[in-house]
Amino acid sequence: MSRHAILCRFGEIFLKKGNRPAFVKRLVDNMRDAVAPLGARVERGHGRILVWLPDAAASGLESSDPEPALAALSRVFGLTSLSPVRVVERDLGAITQAALAETRAAIAAWPGKNPPSFKVEARRADKRFLPASPELARQVGGAVFQATGLRVDVHEPDLVVGIEVGYEHAFVYARVIAAPGGLPVGATGKADLLLSGGIDSPVAGWMAMKRGCHLAATYFHSFPYTGDRTKEKVRGLASLLSRWQGGIELRVVPFTAAQKALRDAGEPRLAVVLYRRMMMRVATRLAKERGALALVTGEALAQVASQTLENLTAIEAAAGLLVLRPLIAHDKVETVALARRIGTYDRSIEPYEDACSMFVPEHPEIRARLADVEAVEQRVDIAALAEECVRGTERILCKPTE
Repeated sequence: MSRHAILCRFGEIFLKKGNRPAFVKRLVDNMRDAVAPLGARVERGHGRILVWLPDAAASGLESSDPEPALAALSRVFGLTSLSPVRVVERDLGAITQAALAETRAAIAAWPGKNPPSFKVEARRADKRFLPASPELARQVGGAVFQATGLRVDVHEPDLVVGIEVGYEHAFVYARVIAAPGGLPVGATGKADLLLSGGIDSPVAGWMAMKRGCHLAATYFHSFPYTGDRTKEKVRGLASLLSRWQGGIELRVVPFTAAQKALRDAGEPRLAVVLYRRMMMRVATRLAKERGALALVTGEALAQVASQTLENLTAIEAAAGLLVLRPLIAHDKVETVALARRIGTYDRSIEPYEDACSMFVPEHPEIRARLADVEAVEQRVDIAALAEECVRGTERILCKPTE
């Protein structure tokens, strides 16, 4: 009698040696958070993690539908691939029957007109189990061939039937679903994303999460020049990103007064650099409140005027934390492709107003000198402006949306 589960594989965590248990624990905790609403149970094994689906008998179904759990797990960083499996006894007959059932299910769902070619792959975590992996694959493959008549292709098969023999169970599957890889969210600490309504910053946030950062987001709102429609757009982007984390706190910072004060300081060509420096100060204050160790931005080298080496140097000098720029060497085509893949692109291209585009000259400075920027800032009360921004910040918990 087989049971249904999802076999979950992880990759990079294997390289962590002495720190591996902490990374695996974080991964398992994140997986449990992802599938808890579905009633699934997560179990650690030897080099694999098993997600047991809810008891189908209790719901009157012949088998549990794995798709909701697969969708949830496909957004858990640290996992590399997933397979819905039949869990059977470590017995050649049971394994063969499960392989036949998986093959027939795959044939029934096969999209092509012609039946698929196939091969069987086997591996044994427990090397004491006999027959050995090549012979196990040969015997099960022969049984599948005899029962179905499918063409065998060991080099480029359309369908791979997988067998993994563990220490307590054997797992049989015919599907492998890609997962995002990377490191579990939270494994490398907290970071705060400077989030706008554009394409770049959501992608940068996603990439930081993939490297194990737990994110909050800060958005600078220049009302009435950037209206509530833009605010809601950014909130929607934060909710889309939170699908990969389970919730993101969005801080909405009132920025109009600070922008006007910096604009009126008398150096229009430096306006964008001045605005960005103020954003760094405020974002640093908010990040430190929750113990974050870095800021994340969507800047890409030389993409716009504020992102030259000189301007980035002047801007970063105002930050009180490490600044991570995951997109620094990306071109726009690469960033757009990733935005489409993670599901933020359509939201990002909706019309919006950007705070940094307010009150700027036609030809902004592209090679700002730090001394010149600091001289302008001495004309205003920078500390008071930053304090006003922090004090007026609105906090919104953004929950995952489809």
